[in-house]
Amino acid sequence: MITPLDIENKKFAKQMVNGYNVEEVDEFLDEITTDYEKLYKENKELKDNTEELHNDVGQYKNIESTLQNTLVIAQKTADEIQSVAKKQAEQIVKEAENQAKAKIDELNTQIMIKEKEIDELKKQFSVYKAKMESLLISQLELIKDMSEEEE
Repeated sequence: MITPLDIENKKFAKQMVNGYNVEEVDEFLDEITTDYEKLYKENKELKDNTEELHNDVGQYKNIESTLQNTLVIAQKTADEIQSVAKKQAEQIVKEAENQAKAKIDELNTQIMIKEKEIDELKKQFSVYKAKMESLLISQLELIKDMSEEEE
């Protein structure tokens, strides 16, 4: 690529006959040099700016990738936590059901024992009642016999 310095230092061979006016050519070259120098600097600045922007885009892509990975990991972690919590809840419910069943079984056993005790007490009461009736009857008989003897 031609630099502004190349344009400024360019020399043309001078012809004697029908040649270009040296002053006009020099003035024109000075104008071109000035304009080309501005364009050259502007082009360099734009290239530098483009390179910087490309670097920034690369950084932002890395950040985006990192954020996406972080979100994926966070989602997996949330799913795992939810799964663990669900399993723990199921385990707690299962343990509570087992404890309730054991308590029900224990209470049913106690009820059966108490029912047997009640049946035994009813039997004992029946026996006692029969003995008492027998005793009362015998006492009544005895009183009748004593009343008859006194008469």
